[in-house]
Amino acid sequence: MNGGSRVDIDSIVFDESGLVPAIVQDVSSGEVLMLGYMSRESLKQTESEGVVTFWSRSRSELWRKGDSSGNRLELRGIAQDCDGDALLVQATPTGPTCHTGSVSCFTNDANEGFRRLEGLWRVITDRAARRPAGSYTAELIGGGVNATTRKVTEEATEVLLAAKDHATGLDNGELAEEAADLLYHLLVVLAERGESPAAFLDALERRA
Repeated sequence: MNGGSRVDIDSIVFDESGLVPAIVQDVSSGEVLMLGYMSRESLKQTESEGVVTFWSRSRSELWRKGDSSGNRLELRGIAQDCDGDALLVQATPTGPTCHTGSVSCFTNDANEGFRRLEGLWRVITDRAARRPAGSYTAELIGGGVNATTRKVTEEATEVLLAAKDHATGLDNGELAEEAADLLYHLLVVLAERGESPAAFLDALERRA
């Protein structure tokens, strides 16, 4: 188990279906991400593998979060409530938790604005740490500061050209695409340099 303490599984009150509700919380931000249900087996697997695993009530099988989407929940700790009939699972998400692409399943607004960048940042830092084969992000970071900053320069030029096209009505959505590329590569530079976006956001606030 990656951090946190184990729960006493024998003291947990499972319902008549052998399940207990598990609320997942982002260990860094404290935000509630989702609600799932755990069986004895899924709880044991969660603790042994360090990846949050639920019991799917619709499919009647174990469901390890992220097997299909890649957006896993890395376990940091589990606690049970005072009655033993609910769990609080603290985890580090490696991408958006909700199937809609939202950071949290409890977000009603699909257009979360800058909050959605949190999921992107987690993916980038994960790639930077693990360097998986075939990952463009990992390859770019492996090239060092010259490779990452060169891409920022290229993408900034693309934003400039797209903005000019936008002004003449020839944009066709290119400005948003190029701006996304630029912002992504800026985050890659921060990750490669070991810098946190917090300093970047603090600087933005000082300009408000």
